[in-house]
Amino acid sequence: MLTTVTTVNVNGLRAAAKKGFVQWLARTEADVICLQEVRAEPQQLPDEVRDPEGWHTVHAPAAAKGRAGVSLYTRRAPERVQIGFSGFGDAGSEEFDASGRYVEIDLPGVTVASLYLPSGEVGTEKQDEKERFMAAFLPYLKGLKERAAAGGREVVVCGDWNIAHQEADLKNWKGNKKNSGFLPEEREWLTRVFDEAEYVDVVRSLHPDEEGPYSWWSYRGRAFDNDTGWRIDYQVATPGLAGRAVKGWVERAATHAGRWSDHAPVTVVFEQ
Repeated sequence: MLTTVTTVNVNGLRAAAKKGFVQWLARTEADVICLQEVRAEPQQLPDEVRDPEGWHTVHAPAAAKGRAGVSLYTRRAPERVQIGFSGFGDAGSEEFDASGRYVEIDLPGVTVASLYLPSGEVGTEKQDEKERFMAAFLPYLKGLKERAAAGGREVVVCGDWNIAHQEADLKNWKGNKKNSGFLPEEREWLTRVFDEAEYVDVVRSLHPDEEGPYSWWSYRGRAFDNDTGWRIDYQVATPGLAGRAVKGWVERAATHAGRWSDHAPVTVVFEQ
């Protein structure tokens, strides 16, 4: 069973590698790392990033060059790899199979997924895409949980969900009520993930009364320095696994200059 899991939107892995990702990777104690917004084909990545020593990697780039892309790094070899979430009856959608937004693996006793949910923009095709993704992904999550339970497995879906669920999940919630990422219908959808599909927001369960902890800050203005952030990067787990979480935190850089992405890694330690 896994112990430490980290998820982070790298905002372009080639750029992140030049800014400090490689050094962070060498230091991390994580057993599994979920990356989003990789924005590169595997062959475009340096060797020490594409296949670093001591790690097994799975890369799922988007068909659209320079967009999206998700990856998984694991200390031990996956037992199964799945890219996309189609092929499960009424659940899932072939539309997103080559979109670089979902990759899933099996490790002993647990299924781990890296998710990059579309960001959306009100009144545009980007928001329509986000809504189609959410409509297809919720029934898939329900089926995933059922299939895992039948095999005696737990599930954790890590990534950039691009939705702040509660007012405590973003600093300027009053000014964002009509913006993608904090729309009522998006927040309600995420509530359904937790209530209807019965998954658990692991970090929130560990920090129930805390503002944040934020995981994304705009590069514009002084958002990072003022901690004007959003909590949109989640580890969403089945109750059995979530109940074993003993620590969860955001690896926030000490300074603005020390950042290698506009997101920060979100790490959870699970006791075995």
